[in-house]
Amino acid sequence: MTMYTYTYKLIFILGFLLCSSLSFSQSDKQKQLESRRQELRREIQKINELRDENKSKAKSELSLIEDFNYKISVLSNLIKVTNQQANLLTREIRSNQNKITNLRTELKQLKEDYAAMVVKSYKSKNQQSRIMFLLSSNNFKQAYKRLQYIKQYSDHQKQQGEIIKAKTVELQKINANLLKQQEDKKKLIAENRVVQKSLETERKQHETLMASIKKNLSKYASQIKQKQREADKIDREIDRIIKAAIAKSNKKAGNKTSSKSFALTAEEKVLASNFISNKGKLPWPVEKGFVRLGYGTQPHPIDRSLTIKSNGVRIATEKGAKARAVFDGEVSEILKMKNVNPIVMIRHGNYLTLYRNLSQVYVKKGDKVKTKQVIGEVFTNPSNGETILSFTLSKGTSTENPASWIYKM
Repeated sequence: MTMYTYTYKLIFILGFLLCSSLSFSQSDKQKQLESRRQELRREIQKINELRDENKSKAKSELSLIEDFNYKISVLSNLIKVTNQQANLLTREIRSNQNKITNLRTELKQLKEDYAAMVVKSYKSKNQQSRIMFLLSSNNFKQAYKRLQYIKQYSDHQKQQGEIIKAKTVELQKINANLLKQQEDKKKLIAENRVVQKSLETERKQHETLMASIKKNLSKYASQIKQKQREADKIDREIDRIIKAAIAKSNKKAGNKTSSKSFALTAEEKVLASNFISNKGKLPWPVEKGFVRLGYGTQPHPIDRSLTIKSNGVRIATEKGAKARAVFDGEVSEILKMKNVNPIVMIRHGNYLTLYRNLSQVYVKKGDKVKTKQVIGEVFTNPSNGETILSFTLSKGTSTENPASWIYKM
């Protein structure tokens, strides 16, 4: 192998590896974006299905605003992700166009060099010319070197032919990929236009409803405050029950000092460890649904001067939906309060999950439950057709964001 051929091959291999690594990273990013886009599309489908299901019911303005806010948020995210995909495709298209230009230039030069080599080879291919070339050597060593040169020249011809063939195939592949990318980009842009129109429609309906609400804002503010007081009352009762359960577990273990966490047996420690190791992978507490209200303190969508304190998430689901345990555990309590639908509390070592707003409960205190086991049916409000499960997750008395624990929440 000549130094020229070796250097050329080395440059070719390094260039190929660099382009491949960039191509793989872009491909991975494109797959992630497409996966996220499909998730958002499914989320919109869920919202639309639940809306159609309850179309005949008269929803309150507060519920409608929450619905609009959530759908607007999902549509905006879908547009954002689709734009990111289109922009990435634009960069990939530009990169492939540059590759095609460089490959064509390189291929042209290779073909010209190869043609010159063929002409030169043709002129000297006469067997007699080769024999004379060898016989005219001054000594045996020179004759051997000339023989090697003839062989190397022949091998180099073959290599050049193979390189041209490989480059032609590569060019064809990049061209085909480029056409596909251009088609994919067209589809994304067309889909984004449809989503954009849907978003504009939702925003107009939202603005119309908000204008109507603002005419009597004080009435809605009063309702919001009343709802928050009721939620705070339930949260205080839950906190009291959890503290009592913690104290009971510590007393049973012989711990005299007060503690904010459960005293765990060896079996409960394993359960808690398994629960932690599944963070971000836990199943949803209902089979179908979407989060209508997230975790944490946040301004109210109607009156921004008021805040909502949410210790968990509110999940909108379908009529007759079953609540299910998100992990193995033991039913710690079945809470029944005046004017409040039943609440099931499940303990997973030193972690707790609570399932609020049930119409029926299928388990009892002390029952061992498995992941995805049905524990009750979610209550459906007969006046507006809404089926909402409130789901809370805590470590002892400290609540945590369920979105950090539940898969793709």
